[in-house]
Amino acid sequence: MTPKSPDILIRALEPGDLPDLTEAWNQPLAYAGTLQLPFTSLEAREKRHAATSPNLRRLVAVIDGKVIGALGLERFDNRRSHVGQFGMAVHDAFAGRGAGSALLAAAIDLADNWLNLRRLELTAYADNARAIALYQRFGFEREGLHRDHAWRNGAYVDALAMARIRP
Repeated sequence: MTPKSPDILIRALEPGDLPDLTEAWNQPLAYAGTLQLPFTSLEAREKRHAATSPNLRRLVAVIDGKVIGALGLERFDNRRSHVGQFGMAVHDAFAGRGAGSALLAAAIDLADNWLNLRRLELTAYADNARAIALYQRFGFEREGLHRDHAWRNGAYVDALAMARIRP
C-alpha cells in the first residue's frame, strides 16, 4: 500500500516529538479511537516515554515538520516472540491524508523484514469503520469480538480482535 501523499515522512519517535504527539493524541477523534484519555499532559507523556519497554518500536508520521500521527509496535516475549501488537492514532486535522496507511505499511515492513514477526494483532473499536477498513486493506482479518472492551464517553464499547499472519 502506498500513502496518499508523498509528503509524509515515517521515522522513529524522538523525545522532541512529544509536544506534537501530545497535541495529536489529545484530539477528540484520536483519543476516542484509542485507549488514550483526553487531557493528557506533556509531562505524563514524557514519563510514559521514559518507561518504554525495550520490545516497543515507536514510529511517527511527519508532515511539514510536524508529527501528526504515531504507531507503537510491541513484540511479545518467550513462546509468543513471533507475535507483535500495535496501536496507532493520527491527528484529527490530518485524518484521511494517508498517514495511517504510511504508518501501517512501515510497521508491517518492520515486523516482516526486520523483527521476523509472523503474527500481528490489534484491537479496534467495533464502531470505528474507517480503522477497520484500513486494517483489512493490509490483510488483517477479524478474529473475534471483545464485548464491553473499554469505557468511552460514558458507555462501554465493543472491540474487534484482528490479526494478520505473514504470508
